[in-house]
Amino acid sequence: MKKRILVVSSANMDMVMNINTVPSAGETVIENGSYAYVPGGKGANSAVAISRLGAECTFLTRVGNDANANSLLELYKKEEIDISYIKKDDNAPTGLATIFVEKNGQNRIIVFAGANQKIDRETVSEALNDAPDALYMQFEINHDAILHAANEAYKKGIPVFIDAGPADKTFPLEKLPRLEIFSPNETETLGFTGIAPTDDDACMRACLELQKRIDAKYIVIKLGSKGAYVFDGEKGEMFPSYEIKAVDTTAAGDAFTAALTLKYLQCQDIALSCKFANCAGALTVSRHGASSSIPSLDETQAFFEKVIM
Repeated sequence: MKKRILVVSSANMDMVMNINTVPSAGETVIENGSYAYVPGGKGANSAVAISRLGAECTFLTRVGNDANANSLLELYKKEEIDISYIKKDDNAPTGLATIFVEKNGQNRIIVFAGANQKIDRETVSEALNDAPDALYMQFEINHDAILHAANEAYKKGIPVFIDAGPADKTFPLEKLPRLEIFSPNETETLGFTGIAPTDDDACMRACLELQKRIDAKYIVIKLGSKGAYVFDGEKGEMFPSYEIKAVDTTAAGDAFTAALTLKYLQCQDIALSCKFANCAGALTVSRHGASSSIPSLDETQAFFEKVIM
């Protein structure tokens, strides 16, 4: 039976700009690269990944009453995502992200939250009453909705998974209930702990600092091209990434954590789940775009079998 995952998170329209030079303050640069409007948002990227990887996904978010919202909703329908808990807001625009993609595939992102900040408790409670197999969230929406969803899910015995991006130092981590997995990337780990996870020792120290503020069965630090570090409360282990040509890192972390969540729900094996998630992340960075770069289950499984054999 397919797992059912409720994603309570953000939906954005992304303006993606492929650039050669990052301008300095006050500088104007004439580019010969390209730009496009593509569906994005950390929550939406994860919802697409969860659906493509073979689960039933319900996506709860808030969008504006505008053309961007209509485009996004059409995409979610095509991806077979349940959108019954997505509301339109007449007073706030659909979220927008501007993404600068450099020649080496590295990205810089500015997010305008818009309607994402209007997600309310009532809609969250209604969605949780449908008893999903897991709740999946990120930090691109308002604090109250995140805390309400996490605590309500915990009370109902629904495991909670959090992709800790973007790093918001004002978020009260201590108010979260017991989590199944808490997964920040390198920048987010530094933001929450003051420790850059540059090696095994630094990763362990960062996890011990996080452990003082959150109660999680596993802390999984996403380390980009270096892979991921898993801490189980006592010991840590590094899981190296798989070699692939990176062209755009957008949505790679979203795909990784979504794949990690789904695989873990299926097998309860954190090591196997992390290896599978590394495959999903690697395939994502090998393609341009946000949700459009996320691989299918067949693609991810084929790559997984290839690299672990």
